[in-house]
Amino acid sequence: MKKELLVISSILTLVPFSFATNGDNLIGIGPASRGMGGIGAGMPVGPIDSIFRNPAWMSYFNTKKFFLSFGGILFMPDVKVSSKMLVDDNPSSSSTGMYMATNGEVKSAADTFMVPEVGIVHKVNERLAFGIGAFGVSGMGVDFRDKDLMENPPGSGYYTNALSKMHTTFQFMRLTPAVAYKINEMIAIGAALHIAWGSLDMGAEMCEFGDSDGDMLYSPTRCWNASGGQSQDFGLGASIGVAVNFGDFIYGGLYYQSPVSMKYKNVFDSNGDGKYEDMKLQQPQEFAIGLGVKPLENLKLGFDVRWIDWSGADGYGDFGWEDQWVFAIGTEYKPIDNLALRVGWNYGKTPIRDKDNLDPMTHKNSIPNLDRKFSDFELYWFNLVGFPAIAEHHLTLGLNWKITPNFDIDLSYVYAFESDVTAKAAYNAGEVSAKMVQHSIGIGLNWSF
Repeated sequence: MKKELLVISSILTLVPFSFATNGDNLIGIGPASRGMGGIGAGMPVGPIDSIFRNPAWMSYFNTKKFFLSFGGILFMPDVKVSSKMLVDDNPSSSSTGMYMATNGEVKSAADTFMVPEVGIVHKVNERLAFGIGAFGVSGMGVDFRDKDLMENPPGSGYYTNALSKMHTTFQFMRLTPAVAYKINEMIAIGAALHIAWGSLDMGAEMCEFGDSDGDMLYSPTRCWNASGGQSQDFGLGASIGVAVNFGDFIYGGLYYQSPVSMKYKNVFDSNGDGKYEDMKLQQPQEFAIGLGVKPLENLKLGFDVRWIDWSGADGYGDFGWEDQWVFAIGTEYKPIDNLALRVGWNYGKTPIRDKDNLDPMTHKNSIPNLDRKFSDFELYWFNLVGFPAIAEHHLTLGLNWKITPNFDIDLSYVYAFESDVTAKAAYNAGEVSAKMVQHSIGIGLNWSF
């Protein structure tokens, strides 16, 4: 395996990437899975896709001695945010109040990313297979540092930024060695170790406000740049899978992936004391079950259901993320021997939901290990401005073109339909909205030898 590891390590030049689909997870890893809605737990999709989605399926493929694939995803999110904050110091008065507000919807400057992928599967014999893959699997990010500077009210000489110059970049990659063993012609089992690398950078212009000269306009009494710069950490996790094949006609599978705990050190100064605090952000556990059918030799249909435990993960749960049930369906049709066409659909209700009447005053929520406590509205403001992981419906397309007996190309396209989420504070004290559309194009170059 020395050559395989050398290939993996040489290609793993960490390209900056950031994205969000099912929460902050990609709907699928390789282009074969992504072209079919992200399925792969319940039926065989591709050797490299199986490393991550269900390692038990690695033993299914009749590859030659080795199967090698590398490629990536061009990810293009379009994120727009608007925010309004009340600056009237007497919300119960007859005054209509004054707002610090965005000028309509403001677009994030972070709109194009590259996501690397590489993997090798070695079919030792008819029963045993080994694989190793390195995938960018999770991430998200925005950049409003040069957006939305406003004079408020007009002519006052008082400038503010309702998006606080927020910027975030979260990247998460897994190096995944895996093994699969076919117990008999029907049942196979698989397991994988997940060696994880994560990077988090988040910053904002934080301010404290106080009454200015007895009028109704709040002015910042103190402001500071809260960014501690990029922080990195490593973690470990594992996954197990079971695959069932009923005569190459009906398939089924189960898959479990453990949580991966990460701590990003000195990443944020929440209270302006000049000491940058750590932040725990645990990638959640997942469970998936799937079914597939192959009614014709040139036609495959699959359906997966996946549960993602966002509410139980450090960081995500503290920010109020709710669990997701993800439903994926995909099909592959081969009109000719060397061409396969793919289409799919993926849906998962956003873990960040519309909220009304959020408490803007009581600072009761702790985020590990930030020193400051946050109000309910502040948490949702940070979610929707800094981490707007709100995509729900995805249409997917793909194809496989077998150019020679030993070389083929996978292509995929994923379109995440427009979704939007709004959070409103109590007492008419403010609101924040996020809107997102996504496009992504994936490619995989595959060799068997």
